[in-house]
Amino acid sequence: MLHKFESQMYLCNRVVSRIPSHRLRLAFYRKAMGFEIGHDSFVFMDAWFYAPGNFSMGSHCVINEKCRLDNRGGLTIGNTVSISAEVCILTADHDPQSREFVGRMSPVTIGDFTFVGTRAMIMPGVTIHRGAIVAAGSVVTKDVPEFTIVAGVPARPIGTRTQDLDYTINYGVWFH
Repeated sequence: MLHKFESQMYLCNRVVSRIPSHRLRLAFYRKAMGFEIGHDSFVFMDAWFYAPGNFSMGSHCVINEKCRLDNRGGLTIGNTVSISAEVCILTADHDPQSREFVGRMSPVTIGDFTFVGTRAMIMPGVTIHRGAIVAAGSVVTKDVPEFTIVAGVPARPIGTRTQDLDYTINYGVWFH
């Protein structure tokens, strides 16, 4: 027999994430999963979460399809954040020096006005500060300073972004 947690996660990731109704998915995420999700924010189909709770996302954000969001260690996303398709955000790993290969958790924080490109990976304990951009396919292993553009494996600074940001993200699609 499955534990309550396992059945809840199965329902979340295998059933609810595939419902072609944004409103129904958000209602489930907020009520059944205990996620804090701001107004005019979107979680597209096939997003995958790892645990109930430990997830907070501000207003005017979008998480595109097929993202893996490991919220076991805590995942906080600010306002006006765009996370592209197939992004993987990890908050847990294993200690390779441990004889028992023990698990460890470290929260990830993503600041306001950030953009994370397709198939980027963000490792446990990383903070991506306000206005930063993570290029597609990058692996972020260290904190990203404000308004910095990073790219590569591992991600390294390649430029800076304007600090005069004044936009709103609102995808407003019904069936994503």
